[in-house]
Amino acid sequence: MTLGVVVTDIARADAATIDALGAHGVATVHEAMGRTGLVGPGITPVQQGARIAGSAVTVLSWPGDNLMIHAAIEQCRDGDVLVVATTSPSTDGAFGDLFATALKARGVRGLVTTTGVRDTADLREMGFPVWSNGVHAQGTVKATAGSVNVPVTIGGQVVRPGDVIVADDDGVVCVPRAGADAAVAAADARVAKEAADRDAYGSGAELSLDRKGLRGLLADLGVRYLTQAEFEAGA
Repeated sequence: MTLGVVVTDIARADAATIDALGAHGVATVHEAMGRTGLVGPGITPVQQGARIAGSAVTVLSWPGDNLMIHAAIEQCRDGDVLVVATTSPSTDGAFGDLFATALKARGVRGLVTTTGVRDTADLREMGFPVWSNGVHAQGTVKATAGSVNVPVTIGGQVVRPGDVIVADDDGVVCVPRAGADAAVAAADARVAKEAADRDAYGSGAELSLDRKGLRGLLADLGVRYLTQAEFEAGA
């Protein structure tokens, strides 16, 4: 655990790559990366209908203390997503509308945090998306040194500064910066495949059992097709 540092010159992915990942959304990107990168289900949106992607500016704070969020704002750029974790679990309301106002002015696209948040009605009204561990009005102090732009863990997923964060109604996924271009290509391919599947299913031309070759798997697993009479007779 690294405490007491603020890293000022993190590398970020290409803006077009980030926006492409955001257009695909969390589920598609997660599946395209081989079902990796997904943040645990405890981190949920306080709004509905928002979809963002941006470079992670990370914060490691002490529980009940939001000092390092203040320090992190200075390091944020247009297109970033602030990612906040604490050294031990905390649901205190470490983030509210004043932080959101400052971040929005710098072009930050949203917040992902393991802490609680408050002023949620104001956050929704001002259009600043947040994914958090809960809603809690409990206040915090500004007393203990943490760090900015060091690796943190969010919902069991390690997030490094400059990684691409994608977040929407389905949750949050982290794309390693070095693999962002490959993730876009994989997501593009998955979308094309799903479009073909959707056309087939929508037209009634094929069942997923046949299109995906699953009948043989059912047979290999010993699944039998019975009439109701056969089932009731204990066949």
